[in-house]
Amino acid sequence: MSSVSELISARWIIPVEPHDVVLVDHSLLVSEGRIRAIMPTVEAKRAYPEVPETVLSQHVLIPGLVNTHNHAAMVLMRGLADDRALMDWLQNHIWPTEKEHLSAEMVYDGTELACAEMIRSGTTCFADFYFHHDQVARAARALGMRAVVGGAVLEFPTSYASDADAYIERAVACRDMIAADPLLKLALTPHAPYTVADSTFKKVMTLAAEMDDLTVMVHVHETSSEITDSLKAHGVRPIERLHQLGVLGPNLVAVHCVHMTPIELELFARLGVHVAHCPVSNLKLASGIAPVKAMLEAGINVTIGTDGSASNNRQDMFAETRMASLLQKGVSGDASAVPAHQALRMATLNGAKALGWEADIGSLVVGKSADITAVDFLSLETSPCYDPASHLLHAAGREHVSHVWVAGKRLLSNGVLTTTDTDAIKAKAAIWQERFRTGEMNRASN
Repeated sequence: MSSVSELISARWIIPVEPHDVVLVDHSLLVSEGRIRAIMPTVEAKRAYPEVPETVLSQHVLIPGLVNTHNHAAMVLMRGLADDRALMDWLQNHIWPTEKEHLSAEMVYDGTELACAEMIRSGTTCFADFYFHHDQVARAARALGMRAVVGGAVLEFPTSYASDADAYIERAVACRDMIAADPLLKLALTPHAPYTVADSTFKKVMTLAAEMDDLTVMVHVHETSSEITDSLKAHGVRPIERLHQLGVLGPNLVAVHCVHMTPIELELFARLGVHVAHCPVSNLKLASGIAPVKAMLEAGINVTIGTDGSASNNRQDMFAETRMASLLQKGVSGDASAVPAHQALRMATLNGAKALGWEADIGSLVVGKSADITAVDFLSLETSPCYDPASHLLHAAGREHVSHVWVAGKRLLSNGVLTTTDTDAIKAKAAIWQERFRTGEMNRASN
């Protein structure tokens, strides 16, 4: 946490709370990692003349973006197996690559690369769902990001763990390591109903309750075949099975939720289940389009996630949020669906709420952590600007992110990362690329 005071003055501030508000020519006073005041810049300069000022005269300040679903280390597999359906992609490419190469070193190097990309894209917080989550925590800490780290739970063996109990044991093993770090949280992440047994789900939920209702994250209803297979094997759809097992509730983040019935939407809303919507991954794997407009109308807390870069290719919350809005306009025939302020809320405060962090992040409010993203509207591509909220969604992109702070610490300054060496990160990525490519070639020749 930064102990240095700073006055950040911007052309516009979109605080997210209150909703639908744009502050013009205002400043944030940041001290000891938190927002201490928000006021017109003229007043702020008079009130705090000795505080160093960062002047962002053509910028908009927003809360740091919250990516609620990621497999960060899989950025090393970016483009490895494109244009394939989910199960082909998983069974014939991703799982074999992980079987051969998964290690603590791989997860650290991949997460380091993903964190650097996320910071440059304006993301300050992410929820991860992978193996060697202690290395995810190490990488996030090294680059200064806020993270919820989850260790995957499966029934089948990998080089990481031999069975479900071993996965669970490893999932909770780093709890003490991150307990004292205010930027890190633990989550429990059973992979999906088709890879996790009833008894394992029950163990996970018991543990989550014992450990102060930790966040639980699970992939569910991503594809139509997943539902067909569940009906054959269990006689019910996956969501009903999870409901019977006591998995649905306010500490659950259900990922994807592409194929939903009105009854299931009502159930989620009534039980307080959060949804992590990953539109680009769903499109790229031909999984479908989630009924986000209906979810929002039902009162479900919908958030935005990128998914891993092996099924998306970009750690880009700007592109993800824009896609989420445009898809709902297109499929509903309602041009007013998911408007700019609501889309920004999904990418910030809704995500913070899903991860149990809404008291600290997700909006620019006095007393909250100074997790802030600045977007530069001075470029040709963002001129002119009539509505900064609309501009964020429809004109600006990650290339316009200029500054990022987490807990008052500047992680990005004028587009330059301050906490890592980008050349060293790229060099490590090139080494993994060669290893993965060799493995793919060997499998193709056999």
